[in-house]
Amino acid sequence: MATETRSTPAFVRGLPKAELHVHLQGAASVSTVLALARRHPTEGVPTTEADLRDFFRFTDFAHFIEVYVAVNRLVRTPDDVRELVVGLGRDLAANEVRYAEVTVTPDSHLLMGIDPEDLTAALTMGREQVRSGHGVELAWVYDIAGDLGLESGVRTVEWAEQHLPEGSVGFGLGGPEIGVPRSAFADVFRRAGDLGLASVPHAGETTGPQSIRDSIDHLGAVRIGHGIAAATDPDLMAEIIERDIVLEVCPTSNICTRAVAALDEHPFGILRDAGVRVTINTDDPGMFNTDLNSEYLIAHDIFGLDHSALADLARDAVRASFAPAPTRARILDEIDAYAAGQGTSTHA
Repeated sequence: MATETRSTPAFVRGLPKAELHVHLQGAASVSTVLALARRHPTEGVPTTEADLRDFFRFTDFAHFIEVYVAVNRLVRTPDDVRELVVGLGRDLAANEVRYAEVTVTPDSHLLMGIDPEDLTAALTMGREQVRSGHGVELAWVYDIAGDLGLESGVRTVEWAEQHLPEGSVGFGLGGPEIGVPRSAFADVFRRAGDLGLASVPHAGETTGPQSIRDSIDHLGAVRIGHGIAAATDPDLMAEIIERDIVLEVCPTSNICTRAVAALDEHPFGILRDAGVRVTINTDDPGMFNTDLNSEYLIAHDIFGLDHSALADLARDAVRASFAPAPTRARILDEIDAYAAGQGTSTHA
């Protein structure tokens, strides 16, 4: 087959892609976080590269959340938000990502004093800059900070009801899973659904399969962030397949937060072999020192996907996205042409 004449790193570098699970703050590159830390030095985030990289070595998921919250506190102005968006767009373009659904936690920004309308404007301006400057289409998923409780969920959906930017597609629930019952957020997700936002909560990352079941039954989830605990429950996997629910899997993230001990123990292969629809994503690439190309190489090196299967993985992300039909069709055509050896990368 024509694609096999290219080395796998070269094939992955040029493969057109979509990403469905990437957090705006967690995607910030080390250089971006350093700039913010130096701008706001009282927040306790290191201001040298070596110290910041040490800061991003996590002992467990709780430690990761602690660090993530500290970085959140650096984002204090609309310009900070816009710079995050533009920096993410640059990095996505370098990985041949054509379309990405970016998770934003509005409540984090509102609690730092950013005006609700200014937050909407910053996201809108950043999105337009990314489209015009990097050729990447961004869409927004709004995520509740689970550690802040139901009150955060209410504030988040109220902001969405009054200030929803163009390109808004989903509504999620992130942060700690332990002690944050998914059922408590049912009404908030119902209100988000009334706005046309699809339900895409995190579940089954650091807890068992029950959090996935609760997300499906109480929140109407159509995609699950992570969802790796489903691999331990054949009945749940069968239900996920029957309902055509997609899992947003993030291998490097799971290793860095100690949710999984080692890549060769990661359940990506079990899920995929069972017929569960899985996509591969970065989650918080700036904090985890990864990018989407690296995750695709893991799919090849660890999980055994050849070039044809990698192209299928890219197609699955596009099909599972909430992008408009013409956008999905265009990117799928690009993937087909590239996989057939007829296409070339555009951002190399």
